[in-house]
Amino acid sequence: MKKILLALGLVISTAISFAQQTTFPVNGSFDTRPGMFAFTNATIVVNANQTLTNATLLIKGQTIQAVGSGLAVPQGYVVIDLKGKFIYPSLIDPFTSYGLTEAAQQTRAFGGQRQSIFLSTKKGAYGWNEAIRPETYVKNIFSIDTKKADELRKIGFGSVNTISRDGIARGVSAAVTLNEGADNSVILKDETAANYSFNKGSSQNDYPTSLMGSIALLRQTYYDTQWYAKQKEEYNISLTEFGKQQNLPQLFEVDGWANVLRADKIGKEFGKKYIIKSGGDEYQRVNEVKATGATLIIPLAFPKAYDVEDPAEARNVSLTQMKNWEMAPANAAILEKAGVKFALTAFGLENSRDFWANIRTAIENGLSEKQALQSVTEVPAAIMGVADKVGSIEKGKVANFLISSDNLFKNSNIIFENWVQGKRFIVNKMDVSDLKGSYNLNIDGVGSLILKISGTNGGSTAAIERTGVDSVKTTATFSRNGDWVSINFNLKKNPKGDVRLSGYITSANPIAIKGESALPDGTIGKFTATYKEALKETPKKEEPKPVLAMGQVIYPFTAFGSAELPKQETVLIKNGTVWTNEKDGVLQNADVLLENGKIKAVGKNLSAGGAKVIDATGKHITAGIIDEHSHIAGSGGINEGAQSVSAEVRITDIINSEDVNIYRQLAGGVTTSHILHGSANPIGGQSQLIKLRWGKSPEELKFAGADGFIKFALGENVKQSNFGTGARFPVTRMGVEQTFVDEFTRAKEYAKALSVKGNNVRKDLELDAIVEILNNKRFITCHSYVQSEINMLIHVADSLGFKINTFTHILEGYKVADKMKAHGIAGSTFSDWWAYKNEVAEAIPYNGKIMHNVGVTTAFNSDDAEMARHLNQEAGKAVLYGNVPEEDALKFVTLNPARMLHIDDKVGSLKAGKDADVVIWSANPLSIYAKAEKTFVDGVAYWDIEKDVQLIKAQQTEKARLIQKMLESKSKGSRTQRPLGEAPRLYNCETLENYSAELTENEHVH
Repeated sequence: MKKILLALGLVISTAISFAQQTTFPVNGSFDTRPGMFAFTNATIVVNANQTLTNATLLIKGQTIQAVGSGLAVPQGYVVIDLKGKFIYPSLIDPFTSYGLTEAAQQTRAFGGQRQSIFLSTKKGAYGWNEAIRPETYVKNIFSIDTKKADELRKIGFGSVNTISRDGIARGVSAAVTLNEGADNSVILKDETAANYSFNKGSSQNDYPTSLMGSIALLRQTYYDTQWYAKQKEEYNISLTEFGKQQNLPQLFEVDGWANVLRADKIGKEFGKKYIIKSGGDEYQRVNEVKATGATLIIPLAFPKAYDVEDPAEARNVSLTQMKNWEMAPANAAILEKAGVKFALTAFGLENSRDFWANIRTAIENGLSEKQALQSVTEVPAAIMGVADKVGSIEKGKVANFLISSDNLFKNSNIIFENWVQGKRFIVNKMDVSDLKGSYNLNIDGVGSLILKISGTNGGSTAAIERTGVDSVKTTATFSRNGDWVSINFNLKKNPKGDVRLSGYITSANPIAIKGESALPDGTIGKFTATYKEALKETPKKEEPKPVLAMGQVIYPFTAFGSAELPKQETVLIKNGTVWTNEKDGVLQNADVLLENGKIKAVGKNLSAGGAKVIDATGKHITAGIIDEHSHIAGSGGINEGAQSVSAEVRITDIINSEDVNIYRQLAGGVTTSHILHGSANPIGGQSQLIKLRWGKSPEELKFAGADGFIKFALGENVKQSNFGTGARFPVTRMGVEQTFVDEFTRAKEYAKALSVKGNNVRKDLELDAIVEILNNKRFITCHSYVQSEINMLIHVADSLGFKINTFTHILEGYKVADKMKAHGIAGSTFSDWWAYKNEVAEAIPYNGKIMHNVGVTTAFNSDDAEMARHLNQEAGKAVLYGNVPEEDALKFVTLNPARMLHIDDKVGSLKAGKDADVVIWSANPLSIYAKAEKTFVDGVAYWDIEKDVQLIKAQQTEKARLIQKMLESKSKGSRTQRPLGEAPRLYNCETLENYSAELTENEHVH
């Protein structure tokens, strides 16, 4: 049989180079052989739902002629007997950059001494922003990469979707085979999908600098394209191509489940159903991901275990990191169980040879073999629009198929050959099947050892021995993928630590293996293993393997998350000191009844059958604290400061439900936060009001029905004169004023143009927000410090006919309180912050009292994740510094910010019919000794001081379990990574960053 196969191999290797009909000339004689082959007696897996036994596959040239059992082999076909072997469709990867040169990703930090770049530097009639590049067509820049093609073929791939991963609108991808030859001979489909991301890539434009800026730019591009199609004044290559591509499938690359939801939201706005290449963490919010209805492309790149042997370093690993390491391999299984359609990709793997190990790990974690096969054949073929050509073994399709020794997903399986477009590629020798035996092992820097491999086809069991003075005896992990082998073991001494070997079979008789070694100290060398003798195995008693439990998904997927969220209950809080913030004032020994998420009643001697009763004797009960100025719970940057006006960006697009500061602030009695854009430009982005519903999804955090607000800013931050020459306008305080004048003047003209029937007016997301201000549908909260600038904006507002809702910060509010009162402007300030920059040199701790006494609606805000945890104490400072009555002082952080935000009909006081946002304090809420014991939002106790103790203990136990699991994983030879902490990004008004430059291809945003 061996001789027959070798002989046939010689025939096949030459015969399949048959001549095709081609426009390319040949320098020499044409080879006109037809390349006809019959593969008989094989188990043929036609697709995931159909398997034929003792079957025959006929191919001619590039095409499958027939497949079935009992087929007669026509005359002229070369017959190849594959008795005992399997034929599968070659695999398909729907997400690669195969055959493309990666764009240079130049990181340009925002701010500092440098020239700003506002418009595209690209020559030609293209769009204004380089991140929008739909004019990129892969078919125009693709070139076969023989080395990468060989690497992918060896793990079973026959065709791929190749994508230019540069920019937000990335252009059109193409489907190609992994064959060799001319570039034009491997293209299966020249246009498979229009591609998108949130990463601006190599664009030299400053804008966007944030995730919300990327979202706004893409949304504006959709609207610009709609306008462009109806006008004749401008020619724009980018918009022309963007418009053409809307009839193609739409593929969106994102880096985490939250961005899956963000992309889907854009899709729904413009009637698009994106195929989404995700980050592999969808299991964390599988219900929300399923609700998008999107087809996913999910990676098989799983995080490595952390090296947690050192207890001090182990403390750097967060619970999120540990649980993601454990649960990421179950992602595919969880999606399958939920009924989500998905393909698998090898994209992101450190080494392509990890593909089969990882897909088998996914199967061990619950993924069915049927779904696994569909996800690497039929589903990606459908995604790429080439299901009529590849993805199954059927008559008329391209002859892309694998020959393997066994079931494709068995650990012992060997892929022998990968046929692509009817051309044979040998992956492994068919005559080497069993590596069982004893070997002389020689490793540079270690010396001579004995390697013993047991199990059929190499199995997965191996041992290392050395006799003599420096004796060694240890187990090793052994894996084989065809001719490639991997051996990992731990030497207790000389040298101490993990030794990793990676090599390939070089000969069959005798069997010899050679390759590369990596020692514990990082030294790279060579190794050889030569067959010595058959293994003398001694039967031994099988010890039962301990079953390590899999943890649960928690909500949110971070510290203090829970597998089950607290539920809304009917709660009767009795016998407390109740601060109503209403005309009843403070009630002694009173009760508060919460029912169906609302305050049912406030008074004495209340009762409710079946209610959960909480004895609040000696405790104080208040409305939940409201933070008018916060920057928690955002992702990808809080400033979009590349332009002087960024009214088009929206905090609502970047809400981060996993921010631990939500939980921490609940512990300080905060129930509602106003999440603002930063202060990098005169007119910033649209804000978002949220309730701190810990564990809920981003959409579920949003305060329903609340008015829209927008951030304006004055002062040093916005003029940016300290950024050096070439900084964006404005660079003076005069320029700041002119920015406001220009923007509102343009907005009025825009609104007028919109009002004329039949006008083809370009929808401008930036001006839409300004028009909403003019129409009293969006309200301004303005970052402010200096009296002169506050006066300036009041004057501009008067002259252009808009209103200012709130001056926030406003540490010189005491100087202009009379004007604020006259204009109905509220003041949200700090209690006693001053002297942290020149603009606050004249701040005084009596500022809040003076504004309050004048009749300005006054609040204290945080602008700081830490300060927000004790806003009750900040309110207490109004009593200390200004003798403000205690009830009025509490209103500074409850009812007054509710009034500023136009939600005082729902929150801010304890009144029947309002939302059940209630805090139970251990003492007077203005005292530094007061603790929030329970914080209810909509009648749900999202913070409970007693349950917090239990939760901390439970999560310490969970981390201990995961550490033990990681230690065991390492002892078995698994690769590890050094513990590196994930410090959460804390934003404030002045935080500047470049979102796209900070992302890596596998980063998950939590």
